[in-house]
Amino acid sequence: MINNERIGTKPVHKCNAFLEKINAWAKYGGVQFLKIHINEDSNLQDIELIINCKKTDEKVLKIVAMLSVLDKKITGIKNNLTYILDVSKILYIDTVDKKTFFYTKDDVYETPLKLYELEEQLETSDFFRAGKSIIINFNQIKALKPDIDGRILVTMNNDEKLFVSRQYASIIKSKLEVI
Repeated sequence: MINNERIGTKPVHKCNAFLEKINAWAKYGGVQFLKIHINEDSNLQDIELIINCKKTDEKVLKIVAMLSVLDKKITGIKNNLTYILDVSKILYIDTVDKKTFFYTKDDVYETPLKLYELEEQLETSDFFRAGKSIIINFNQIKALKPDIDGRILVTMNNDEKLFVSRQYASIIKSKLEVI
């Protein structure tokens, strides 16, 4: 539920589309009610976001992860610590045993977000679906090689090899403008 308050003399209705999206994401994460307050302070140089909650649980972590995507940053969990990652550094995203992971050149991070949620949020960042359980960052591809049965073998910048399934091969071909 959006808290439509007036801020100073400016109504927040300009932010309503953004706030509606945040609320929709929160409901996706199982949060039934989300209070949003915007406070303007001309002395502040940066935007600060404070989340007040009873307990930092999976729902809160999911909201944080979703908000991070808005700034082309995303959160990942490794060794019980939450890291803020540059989306551009992610090589690919994979789902294994109903858990979703980000793979960078050197590390693997877990996220509470589902693959379809990440696909939606990263569609403008050159990520594409490459299979039922994988999304690849097109900008992190080093080489491509056609494989049997219409699949494409992709070599990532860290020399890891991944397959783009036949079902999704047309996406990568259209990105390369190959017929």
